[in-house]
Amino acid sequence: MNPPPKNGRATPLYNMVMISFRLMTAIRTWESVCPECMSGKLVTDPETGEVVCQECGAVVIERGVDTGPEWRKPEGGEDSKLKRGGPPISIAFGDMGLSTTFDWMSSDFEGKKLTKEAREKLRKLQRLHETIKTSEERNLQQAASVLAIYADKLNLPQPVAEQAMLIYRKALKAGLVKGRAIRVIVAGAVYAACRLSGFPRDLRDFEEAYPLVKRKMVGYAYRLIIKNLNIKPPIPPDPSTFIPKIAAKLNVDERAVREAIYILEEAVKRGGREVIAGKDPMGVAAAALYIACQETMQNVMQKEIARVAGVTEVTVRNRVKVLQSYFQNNHNQQQEVTQPVG
Repeated sequence: MNPPPKNGRATPLYNMVMISFRLMTAIRTWESVCPECMSGKLVTDPETGEVVCQECGAVVIERGVDTGPEWRKPEGGEDSKLKRGGPPISIAFGDMGLSTTFDWMSSDFEGKKLTKEAREKLRKLQRLHETIKTSEERNLQQAASVLAIYADKLNLPQPVAEQAMLIYRKALKAGLVKGRAIRVIVAGAVYAACRLSGFPRDLRDFEEAYPLVKRKMVGYAYRLIIKNLNIKPPIPPDPSTFIPKIAAKLNVDERAVREAIYILEEAVKRGGREVIAGKDPMGVAAAALYIACQETMQNVMQKEIARVAGVTEVTVRNRVKVLQSYFQNNHNQQQEVTQPVG
């Protein structure tokens, strides 16, 4: 940067240039620093375009421009290289990620204010763009916004979100959305996608993520989708997959988690799938964790485990009796076998 004039008086042009220089420097510094921990160690993922901090793991830029190669060559192109000018399309978006919008700003790209005639023409184009959308496009746009909320609150990976949108599109074509709330059918599609992908999420998690849709409504939409789309009902989730989640909320030692998983596995071996079939997996997981905490000498009350798991104390107590009965029967059988014949 050039020094100030020798006479010590800064001209208006010099002041303007200095302000612009400092502003650009601040912007570059902010883009190269993590806003969470202020660390400058940022890494860019070339496949997804995300910029991630190496220190705290925060995603600084969530969805950048994907500069990777295209999957096909443009027809009639002279260049033999595969190119693309933007992120790939995704079924998780209502318009496949290829949206066209009119900005509501009243200035052009140079920052100059538009004339009255130009602003009126722009407003007319914006209204026209909104009216030419079909009902299906508006439906998918609203469904995509609800899906984005579930994907963010439930930490769903991209493949699960795309499968949920695919299920919703099938439900829309089958007429299941007509006369029903869009958010309810989206919730059922997301729950079905989680079950089909082996990504366990409880109905209580859905209610916490989107309180407007109660868990009974999620279950109703899920059964409606399974029945009308001829989707084979997946195997009920394994209760052992919910044990780490409950233990994390209770700050329970890792020894209790391993012991709880072992208790469930042994109970299923001795009693078969009937031990957990038709029962709430959260209740079974809470009971196994309670027994494991007693075995590892960790003082956790049934009331506290029931509250964290979202079940009643009676449910935990009944599941504890069932699980303990298999180990008690096995212990009695071992005593009868080892007792000497007199």
